[in-house]
Amino acid sequence: MAGKLKTFTTTSGFFDLAVAAPSMKAALDLWGAEFNLFTHGFARQTDERSTVAATMARPGIVLRRPVGTDQAYSEHAEASLSLPHRKANRKPKASPSKPSRQRTRPAKPANEKADRAAALAYAREQQRRAQRSRQEEAALHKEAERRDRVLAAAQAALEEAQAGHARTLREIGQAQARLDRKASGEDARWKKEKDRLDEALRRARVPRPLKAV
Repeated sequence: MAGKLKTFTTTSGFFDLAVAAPSMKAALDLWGAEFNLFTHGFARQTDERSTVAATMARPGIVLRRPVGTDQAYSEHAEASLSLPHRKANRKPKASPSKPSRQRTRPAKPANEKADRAAALAYAREQQRRAQRSRQEEAALHKEAERRDRVLAAAQAALEEAQAGHARTLREIGQAQARLDRKASGEDARWKKEKDRLDEALRRARVPRPLKAV
């Protein structure tokens, strides 16, 4: 079971964000922060009653409101069309000469039962997120397997086509070699035949001597 929940706030883009989580690290994970916002002063724990009440009602869920406004936090807030009005040249109030002894006490849950209920709700939300993550991972794995099958089929078809092309070229080459041998034999035969016919023609042109009567 998750430990006692606390409320943490930060700002992202056009929204102030708030979430009930057991630790700063858990809050950073829920915000999807890439670095420690708390170390850099961009996030803090808050005891503001309305914010604590809103986040404790939806533990583990990031709530938001338009940045710089005092609207109530909700899961589906819309960004404000204009930035909040700020007074120009406003000088900070001078700090009192003596430190005040009064300290802001953290807001306590109405009772331990409410605290346990919030912790259980946070744990259920974490389980829901984990289950959704597993489902998304399974879907991605299934899609990857489908792509692998399609790729393997396409690769096999390409290899089969390449093999068929190679066979056809081989057969053409073999046929061409047979034709070349046949053409070479025909050239040799024709050379002999032509030599014989040329000799016959040469003899035919030589006049024969007349026989004495």
